[in-house]
Amino acid sequence: MNATMNHPVKMEILSATELLEHWQGHRRLTRKTILAFPEKELFEFSLGGMRPFFELVMEMATLAVPAIEGVATGTWPAVDHTGGAKRPKTKEELLDFWDAVTEEMNAKWPSINPARFSIVEMAFGQYEGTNLSTILYLIDNEIHHRGQGYVYLRSLGIEPPYFWER
Repeated sequence: MNATMNHPVKMEILSATELLEHWQGHRRLTRKTILAFPEKELFEFSLGGMRPFFELVMEMATLAVPAIEGVATGTWPAVDHTGGAKRPKTKEELLDFWDAVTEEMNAKWPSINPARFSIVEMAFGQYEGTNLSTILYLIDNEIHHRGQGYVYLRSLGIEPPYFWER
């Protein structure tokens, strides 16, 4: 057995800035996916009992900033996936909401001390893991839900955006 397998060497793969850019690349692609939907289908279309893409987008959007706040401070705010009073009612409002979240993410991200990524916490009172694993989960969750959106688009006869165009 290789000695490094018994004693793994910790190494930085991505800087905090690169991690945010990776996440924002996925968010740019999700935004293109929102744009590809016809207005009515964005809010109403679903398959197999899955939620409409609008609801999936709201989940992604409403988790992002509270997660960054949680990672930065150790205090995990409650999340309202509906958007509350700011709940978008049109595709244009949803895109504006998405863009506002993106700006807020970019503004709050620098407040994270990189040492906090390795701390184990109970994110949102239910997901135990390192703060880095929480961020990676949110990125994976976005990819998963965007994939559902791609299935919806294809079933509507609409070509989704190329996944590499982030």
